[in-house]
Amino acid sequence: MATPSIKSGQLVTLQDLHPASSFFEEGASLRVTGKLQEYTVETAIAVIADGGATLRIDTQHLRDLSFRVGSIYQFIGELHIQPDNEAILQARVGRNVDGIDLNLYHQSLQLLRQFQAEQMKNPTT
Repeated sequence: MATPSIKSGQLVTLQDLHPASSFFEEGASLRVTGKLQEYTVETAIAVIADGGATLRIDTQHLRDLSFRVGSIYQFIGELHIQPDNEAILQARVGRNVDGIDLNLYHQSLQLLRQFQAEQMKNPTT
């Protein structure tokens, strides 16, 4: 019997998650980072923000992670698109990354994407 494989979370910024984006896909495995704006214990829903964009995170499967509004968190999980085109990430991994320089993080992500695009254009054999 084959076991379902768990995909790695593709690095994306919250600004990348809009309906016209290639990342905005049902079931996409993503890694997102942002500052916690709010957390509701009753529903286990967190809202993170970065650069003016926000994303709801379903944290019901996470254990041993305490949430503090204003702290920076990183989540890996699957994206689910609601009928109204609202996205929610079903988190399977979460961690506090306070101390991360978000500007430097965005710069490194941009450089990584440039490198990957160059590698796709010029594959070595």
